[in-house]
Amino acid sequence: METAYIVFRQTVVMFLYMSAGYCLFKTEKLTYRGSKDIATLLVWLVIPAVLVNSFCAERSLSRIIELLESAFVTALSLIIAMAVAKLIFRDRPVDNFGAAFSNAGFIGIPLVQAALGDDAVFWIASMVAMMNMLQWSYGVGLLTGERSAVGLRHLIFNPILVGITIGLILFFTGLGTHLPEVVSTALAGVSSLNAPLAMIVLGSYLAQSDMKKLFTSPALYKLSAVRLILVPAVTLLALHFIPVRTEILLTVFIGASTPIGANVAVYAQLYDKDYPYACQTVALTTLLSIITLPLMLLLADPLLG
Repeated sequence: METAYIVFRQTVVMFLYMSAGYCLFKTEKLTYRGSKDIATLLVWLVIPAVLVNSFCAERSLSRIIELLESAFVTALSLIIAMAVAKLIFRDRPVDNFGAAFSNAGFIGIPLVQAALGDDAVFWIASMVAMMNMLQWSYGVGLLTGERSAVGLRHLIFNPILVGITIGLILFFTGLGTHLPEVVSTALAGVSSLNAPLAMIVLGSYLAQSDMKKLFTSPALYKLSAVRLILVPAVTLLALHFIPVRTEILLTVFIGASTPIGANVAVYAQLYDKDYPYACQTVALTTLLSIITLPLMLLLADPLLG
């Protein structure tokens, strides 16, 4: 119950950030180019900094085991999400992409940090890394119809994966706990920008959406139900039988229950798919997640506890 309340409180805070982004865009204080630049800043600096910062922890056998466990649970949750998405949206690539990949980076990280503490960022790092690899390969393949749509070079130099790699090096060498104070302070400061900047960008996506279509489209509600209810419910049933520390299970479950990731809009625009519709999927699921996320956590507490 306490975790669900913390998540609810944090989603309200994030809704306020999103409202600010919406108002800024509508009043032309934030432009399309500006919101794109903020998204670039998030992907290339802020989220990598969050991930590096999460690995600046003391190396121990228990932490290594936790890292492996979180990676295993993450892989299971992503397989479930992709299987459900493909089963329901086989002939709708944007919906397939959106249902398969949650917003574990922009929304999941600040949520688990608020609900479960800084250790949770260490555990959700596996999800962010795997999800980005899959989006840049499997996800883009869905949108383009090609089996291998993204080159290895682009995958390797994905900024999120670079951040994970740097973090792992710092963790396994022990250097992460011996960084100069000015460096650790800078990392913490940049990391704190994640939630507000991410939600401001999502608010600008909402402002770009046709509000009438947003709230009257049966296709959008179907996709929202799959992403926010069906996928988390199936994931929860699977996690219930995994003998892993409860906090790790909850971390992955929160990440799996977040709304559609903003990358669906980014990739839809990049590969000439229905960009306005992709923005609407992000906007509506983000709005509805204010209700569904705390409800899912209420359901998860007794099952995963």
